[in-house]
Amino acid sequence: MKEKYFHGLMVMMAGLFLLFSAGNVFAIRIKDLAEIEGMRENQLMGYGLVAGLNGTGDKDQTDFPVRSIVNMLVRLGVRVNRKDVKVKNVAAVTVTASLPPFAKPGNHIDVVVSSIGDAKSIQGGTLLQTPLLAADGRVYAVAQGPVSIGGFSSGKGGGKSQKNFPTVGRVPSGAIVERPVPFSFQNRSYVVFNLYMADFTTAKRVTSAINDYLGQQSARAMDAGTIRINIPKSRRAHLVTLMSALENLDVHPDNAARVVFNERTGTVVMGEDVRISTVAVAHGNLNVVIKEHTNVSQPLPFSTPRKGSAGPAVKTGGTVIAPGGQTVVTKEQDITVKEEKKKLIVLKEGASIGELVESLNKIGVTPRDLMAVLQAIHAAGALHGKLEIM
Repeated sequence: MKEKYFHGLMVMMAGLFLLFSAGNVFAIRIKDLAEIEGMRENQLMGYGLVAGLNGTGDKDQTDFPVRSIVNMLVRLGVRVNRKDVKVKNVAAVTVTASLPPFAKPGNHIDVVVSSIGDAKSIQGGTLLQTPLLAADGRVYAVAQGPVSIGGFSSGKGGGKSQKNFPTVGRVPSGAIVERPVPFSFQNRSYVVFNLYMADFTTAKRVTSAINDYLGQQSARAMDAGTIRINIPKSRRAHLVTLMSALENLDVHPDNAARVVFNERTGTVVMGEDVRISTVAVAHGNLNVVIKEHTNVSQPLPFSTPRKGSAGPAVKTGGTVIAPGGQTVVTKEQDITVKEEKKKLIVLKEGASIGELVESLNKIGVTPRDLMAVLQAIHAAGALHGKLEIM
């Protein structure tokens, strides 16, 4: 009796453990669902030159790299004639970067270098000092350093071997921050969380999780994507610690049911909340294959046309050849029509995503066939979810 009781208790505890674990498997941290308002990246861009190329730079017909070189040399105290400058080893490039929040002067950030001329490759080149500007026209960083393209391009004439794109590269930690973005975080009376994907249910759950942690009604959802949190006076002196605790709270997000198609790649993605009503599906492909053959009938050996006499006709491969050395060309077409025989399946009301995929796999649909099937189900009003085509 005791053994049966002990066994039953263990089964119940195991069930509770699995239930508890299942509830936490899909829990997502708030930091992965939202960002703090004001803590954002800023885009930077600049125009520069990559030097040291092995004859793969911009050609002489590209004018702006030559002007840039002349202007740079003038600033360095060297005066040259425009016509004396050759640019085979130099390429004009744009330099882009993202300035992260809280970046301070002296911090290093990565930059992306992209050719804007007709350079064949910037492999092995060095980016010369390039100021990086934000949308306000002010310089926030300066970039310089060797360019890494993560590939290669070589060849001559008709032969060529290439890996990745040799006209785009990176300079890891190649820019030094010169100016910070003004943003005050200390002694704030409130902060705002902006959800990456606006949803009323998710906003409500985030608000509840924050209020449960703070022990008071400090958080309030302003709309489906915005949660405002009033910071208690006792916590304002330790705002970093509070934000660390809040962004690590677990929340189960909720999203609308969606089916997303990408026609270019043949990708189909369906959310877990997609449901269908009872519907019968049959899908078969109709293949029409047209093959064209060209038959060429050569004249008989040593055949010579005779004046005033056609001579006897010779039949070869179904084609009549008259003597006289003529070649006859005929075209034949074979048309084959094949329709696949697929079974009719019934998808029951409320079928989940797993049941839907399993049923459609039974009739052997491909990803592209699946697009057509799901669109037909949606047109019949049996697919309960948003259909999106990328």
